Amino acid sequence: MQCNEKVTYRKPMRLRILPVLSVCIFLGVWQMCVGPADSNDWRIPSTLLSSPYDILNLMFDKLTNPAPDGAVLLEHAWTSMQEAFLGYVLALIVGLPLGLAMGWFTTVRGLVRPIFEIIRPIPPVAWIPLTIFWFGIGLPGKVFIIWLSGIVPCVINTYTGVRMTNPVHIQMARTYGASDWQIFTSICVPSALPMVFGALQIALAYCWVTLVAAELLAADKGLGYLITIGRMLGRTDLVMVGMVSVGIAGAIIGFIIDKIESRLLAGIRR
Repeated sequence: MQCNEKVTYRKPMRLRILPVLSVCIFLGVWQMCVGPADSNDWRIPSTLLSSPYDILNLMFDKLTNPAPDGAVLLEHAWTSMQEAFLGYVLALIVGLPLGLAMGWFTTVRGLVRPIFEIIRPIPPVAWIPLTIFWFGIGLPGKVFIIWLSGIVPCVINTYTGVRMTNPVHIQMARTYGASDWQIFTSICVPSALPMVFGALQIALAYCWVTLVAAELLAADKGLGYLITIGRMLGRTDLVMVGMVSVGIAGAIIGFIIDKIESRLLAGIRR
């Protein structure tokens, strides 16, 4: 008789409260440490560090007020999401298959890995001058820079995932007459999936980190552009609104990827 009852684990109340408590304590200490612009006491002047209250107020104001950068917050966020999403998806489309092929097929590894190892250490921001020559200052240039930052972890993680496949499983498959392609698709790819999803998370972080640099290419919208305008105007609150927005958007996307990973890998393990 087969038991299909699903076993669930419920976290203790203290483990569910701790993350909320830590965030509240962090925000409370931050708020107490920031004083007015002319503060002469131990607190940090608001010209150097904005308080959570000021940042939240400005975020709500930027939902409807385009000043001083010419666009509301959602317009900046949508522009950045488009650029980051295109670069991120292109990095996955190219990087994941390339890493899987490099991990299993010796011919692909011999052809691609030397070139990849030479290009990999070059920071994506170092490509900005050439990117301007090749693509100009429009959307393709920004997507290219983000793609460069995202493809490296995709290739490395998937390559490592394939190379970590249990050799006993491979030898058993060969004993039963499986071809190299069957071993690759039926054993290596499923075995590499945890590392593949790790690549999704790391590539996302790399793409968001590079987003600000990509939007320095004479952008007129985007969260990176918002941060740049805040720096030029000497407004720390505007800079931190852009930073917090980048962090929130990245956290939401990361949470979605994590949920997809847990569901897919749970299905594979069952």
